[in-house]
Amino acid sequence: MGLDFTAIDFETANGFRGSPCAVGLTKVRGGVVVEEASWLMRPPENHDRFDHHNVRIHGIRPEQVAGLPRFGELFPEIGAFIGDDILAAHNAAFDLGVIRSALEVSGLAGPAYDYVCTVMLSRRCYSLVSNSLPYAAEEAGVPLVNHHDAAEDARACAGILIDIAARNGAGSIAELHLSLGLAVSRQPAFDPVRDPLSKASQSALEALAGGAGAVAPVRAYQPGWPEEGANPLPNAFADPGHPLFGQTVVFTGELAIPRPEAKIRSAEFGARPESRVTARTTVLVVGDGFVAADLRSGRLTGKARRVLELHERGRRIEVLSEGEFLQMVGGHVPSAAIA
Repeated sequence: MGLDFTAIDFETANGFRGSPCAVGLTKVRGGVVVEEASWLMRPPENHDRFDHHNVRIHGIRPEQVAGLPRFGELFPEIGAFIGDDILAAHNAAFDLGVIRSALEVSGLAGPAYDYVCTVMLSRRCYSLVSNSLPYAAEEAGVPLVNHHDAAEDARACAGILIDIAARNGAGSIAELHLSLGLAVSRQPAFDPVRDPLSKASQSALEALAGGAGAVAPVRAYQPGWPEEGANPLPNAFADPGHPLFGQTVVFTGELAIPRPEAKIRSAEFGARPESRVTARTTVLVVGDGFVAADLRSGRLTGKARRVLELHERGRRIEVLSEGEFLQMVGGHVPSAAIA
């Protein structure tokens, strides 16, 4: 078996991951791109509200998808394109979560998918201060002009995986993961009659039932230092394949969710939250609307500058936006950019 897979990228209409409005797919055979597909779509019914912040990120407006098939109507075509391929995605926990949640709220069954995450692979094989898609694509030598165009992002993800496999002399996904000591992850099949809903879908449905429209409440501005809260112990039974598992995470800047809640969420996925940057820190999550481009512009907090200094000395510390973090933990993405 050669280096065969399908790369996938979703854009969503709002903070609920089950609201896909666009998908891009890139099929690779023997380490070469052989076919591409992309669709605009209406998100599932009752989850098709377009948030300003999402529109600002990907540029897709509700009038562009009005009258188009919904996700549930397009899923047979999407599934047929994927076939039995391993899926690759940049922050795969998000994109696979989109499939699962969109199926759940559409009341549709879906197959199991084996998948790999190019964020995880980028961490292992590149030495970047941010493993967001633009930085990883640049390292891989892959053009990425229109970030957040689903088709272009899927193509960039495919190029990153091809580059990483080449750097490791791997001729297949299985060979690459074996050489890196990683396991290919698997999202189980979903049967709406038999299987419980995911936490993300449950929260979205509860918000709708309560009349909140799945919109996270906006916290009032509070001057002064954010409350740090306790540092919970990492969940030892979390999925080792999750991008936060085994990481030591520090939060900085004004987050859209309370910092104690962010720490709890990170610990649930096997991370160890701490309150300041130390020699143990491996991930810094930056609030205040931070995006990856800010690493070059210098719009950073003191903790982020400290991380950049340590990175220049050879320390492997990654900087995430709050949006990227919330994608990883399946939370609402209220205002930050998405990887």
